[in-house]
Amino acid sequence: MRDTVTRPSDVAAVVAGLIGRHHRVTGYEVGREKIREYARAVQDRHGAHLREDAAYELGYDGLIAPVTFVSILGSLAIEELFVRVLVGYDLSQMMHTDQQLILHRPVRVGDRLDCDVCLESFRQMGGTDIIVTRNLITDQHEDPVATTRTTLIARTGGVADPELARAVAAVMMHKAPHPRCSSGHSSRSTRREEP
Repeated sequence: MRDTVTRPSDVAAVVAGLIGRHHRVTGYEVGREKIREYARAVQDRHGAHLREDAAYELGYDGLIAPVTFVSILGSLAIEELFVRVLVGYDLSQMMHTDQQLILHRPVRVGDRLDCDVCLESFRQMGGTDIIVTRNLITDQHEDPVATTRTTLIARTGGVADPELARAVAAVMMHKAPHPRCSSGHSSRSTRREEP
């Protein structure tokens, strides 16, 4: 159940009280075509991301993902954190300002990844909230794959134009904007996850 918190001071008080809180996103399955699609999107043409033979030459039994592939799961986990735990922020009004990444091993085809997001710190400065999370991504054996640290700047109480918010969400999450229906409501589609 989502709390109703609207005033910036109320949001800040709630978030400050949640330092150390964890949120977990589980079961992200890494497929061959998802790795290829991501490699093309970030223009990483290394053969091990696109061809099995190139990955075999490096000692892997299948494709390996580009280093930043973990950002897919990290983005989903951060989004869930703000929708379910750190309520009161408009995600379209946030700015991702810093990212640190330690890759423990490459992401491979067949991995089932979980992400544990911990609210590490919170402070206010110049009318903005500075939120830092530590994210641990593990595989189906609970072995670490990556550790990341994300810094976000956010404001509470601002209201964004709904069309602008929709366009920003589409760009950030690689979703095409949905056309408007004649009734004035946005149409929705469901995403199919690759096995």
